[in-house]
Amino acid sequence: MPFPSIFFSRLLPLGGAFAVLLVQPGPARSAPAQQQVEARYAISLMGLPLGHADVTGQLDPSSYRVAINTRLTGFAAMVNSTRAAATASGAYLRGLVIPSAYANTSANSRGTRTVRMAMQSGSVRGVDVSPPLDPSPDRVPVTEAHKRNIVDPVSALIMPVPGSEPVIGPAACNRTIPIYDGFARFDVALTYVGTRQVQAKGYSGPVAVCAVRYKPLAGHRDRRPVQMMAENRDINVWLAPIGSSRLVMPYRISVATSFGTAVIEATDFVAAARRAPAAL
Repeated sequence: MPFPSIFFSRLLPLGGAFAVLLVQPGPARSAPAQQQVEARYAISLMGLPLGHADVTGQLDPSSYRVAINTRLTGFAAMVNSTRAAATASGAYLRGLVIPSAYANTSANSRGTRTVRMAMQSGSVRGVDVSPPLDPSPDRVPVTEAHKRNIVDPVSALIMPVPGSEPVIGPAACNRTIPIYDGFARFDVALTYVGTRQVQAKGYSGPVAVCAVRYKPLAGHRDRRPVQMMAENRDINVWLAPIGSSRLVMPYRISVATSFGTAVIEATDFVAAARRAPAAL
């Protein structure tokens, strides 16, 4: 799988809400604020710049939509012309994310592959992969049970902090996310480590630092790279708060690889709220 595709199909969900905000109930007769996020992330390996990712997200009072676009730049683009884009949309109810549609397109010099997935009530209703994956005897079969009680990789980025605990603290991290991306079913487990101070355009303040574990369940090929990722204990995500809402989203993701440490880190991290019209 190409480098950006690995990050945005597998690693960004480690971080929680990347580009959408779960709006908390407001005063009586006041509709929730609409939230919009625009963020840019630099992608690097061993400190060498590889490319960037642009994220836009919008959450209306009862629905959300997120778009992620990645592109290699500079020398990396000369070696590998990979581009990737993903979108997701759905609704939320009582703090639960309910995805309805997911699409992912990746392209390089060898061709383009598109994934489209429809969901309802946490279950996959249909998947179209074009062109389809080549059959492989070492691929772990995906069953219908693997397609239930899941979220897609982009909707998985929506992560409200439960309860009344501090937003930047253990409650931001301690959770396991069940993800299906149209190919593979995997769990992403986050564990609280501590806090740090960060600064970027649009945000300056504390972030929660989470250790991350990747657990492949089905759809992957039973090969050494997958095993190495599952055994990798050097994956971290830093989660930043969004305004006064009880929501966090990734500020930085780092992953140790056999080629060195890969990092996605925010350079712009801007969120704006627009008040919806008052309910009649």
